[in-house]
Amino acid sequence: MRPAIWALAPRHRARYATLRSRKNIKIHRMAVYTEVSDQELAAFLSDYDIGRAVSFKGIAEGVENSNYFLLTDQGPHILTLYEKRVALEDLPFFLGLMEHLARRDLACPTPIHGRDGEVLRTLCGRPAAVTSFLSGVWPLRPTPAHCGPLGEALARMHVAGLDYPLRRENALSVKGWRALFNQCEANADEVIPGLAAELADELEIIADAWPSNLPEGVIHADLFPDNVFFEEEKLSGLIDFYFACNDFLVYDLAICLNAWCFEPDVSFNVTKARLLISGYQKVRPCSAAELDALPLLARGAALRFLLTRLYDWLNQVDGALVKPKDPMEFLKKLRFHRGLQGLGAYGISDGNR
Repeated sequence: MRPAIWALAPRHRARYATLRSRKNIKIHRMAVYTEVSDQELAAFLSDYDIGRAVSFKGIAEGVENSNYFLLTDQGPHILTLYEKRVALEDLPFFLGLMEHLARRDLACPTPIHGRDGEVLRTLCGRPAAVTSFLSGVWPLRPTPAHCGPLGEALARMHVAGLDYPLRRENALSVKGWRALFNQCEANADEVIPGLAAELADELEIIADAWPSNLPEGVIHADLFPDNVFFEEEKLSGLIDFYFACNDFLVYDLAICLNAWCFEPDVSFNVTKARLLISGYQKVRPCSAAELDALPLLARGAALRFLLTRLYDWLNQVDGALVKPKDPMEFLKKLRFHRGLQGLGAYGISDGNR
């Protein structure tokens, strides 16, 4: 099916045009893990009241799932096929969370119900769901102007999720890091000499100091720039909730410090950090204990993404659709957090705690 951009509303055309033009967001069928034929798509859509397919193209983003831009004669949608790295038993948590947040006016993809009332069904042997399409594009080069709205949106998500009834443990917290390290330890020094010993020391130090009594709730756990949409500098939505889980709320803020507040040369931008944290605290003020824990949590978050990237780097598959990301970026970030002398490095002063 050829794309029919003429069928899109003007505010959606801009994002579709960006999807087609950005080098890192090209749309084509070869970008997805599971191919869907026109006949299979038509049969799948017959269970929905969202119209007839006009355009259907794979989105060359994401390392966990196969995502398609689906345009019907009723409007744009996203079709996701959940691949093997996403556990089937976790999908009700993820899809239910998006519905829960959307009902509380957080801009995020909303699962579309079929005629039978279900949101999860099967396509090409994979679990699959259709969600609403969000306007906007993610920032290739985040600026300080993005960070304040991000902090506010993250806090709104945390507040909106406080009464979400389902629970999912964070499989990529301290216990999960140990398991990942055990799988990487033997070959870690192939990436950089001495890495295995440095990571072993970090794991021991962080695990011993990890807090146990901070406020908890549902966190996004993967709120990198490519999971946040903006229309110019106005935040228009959050996407990709497939790592969401229950954990310390401030740990999500620590992840965002790593994801948004370093420059391409891995220098830390304290202005971005100050705006991110102050934006968050406008909506959900942090306790003194949460702020005191932030450097350790940021150090742990850097270790988490270092380990997952290291595992993928050491287990590359020839011909894989997605090239593993360099884990060394997060080693530099971990070392930065390890060397901090106080919260002032994040732009937090005693007066605004």
